[in-house]
Amino acid sequence: MKISNEGIALIKKFEGCELKAYKCAAGVWTKGYGSTWGVREGDTITQEEANALLEKELKVYTGYVNDAVTQPLNQNQLDAMVSWTYNLGPTNLKSSTALKLLNLAEYEGVPAQLKRWNKATVNGERKVLDGLVRRREAEALMFEGKPWEHI
Repeated sequence: MKISNEGIALIKKFEGCELKAYKCAAGVWTKGYGSTWGVREGDTITQEEANALLEKELKVYTGYVNDAVTQPLNQNQLDAMVSWTYNLGPTNLKSSTALKLLNLAEYEGVPAQLKRWNKATVNGERKVLDGLVRRREAEALMFEGKPWEHI
């Protein structure tokens, strides 16, 4: 299974698209739709390149989710997990309680676990970020098959 247009829409909404490299709240060089792959200060990207890069990366991140989850996922669950993993990385997916619950088919506990990941290190200090709170809420709603667009 691959990420749907709705899953891509969630990622695009929360990542935004920046054509010139910038440092995200956590201090990581980023471009396009939140890509950190090999980004350096001064890098630029066209809108077409940003779209192609997102498509390429989402195939990889969907693979991470499909490889890690041993229980069946419906489309909205997959979309939410790919968005979450795209933002947090495969290492966090593999060590997460969310994955443990998924692999036990304890789906009802996953949304609360997704919401826990709302902090980033900013200037050396762990802080709850409003943008991450909103994104995690949207991902939790998507996971449950509920409308998330209002977040």
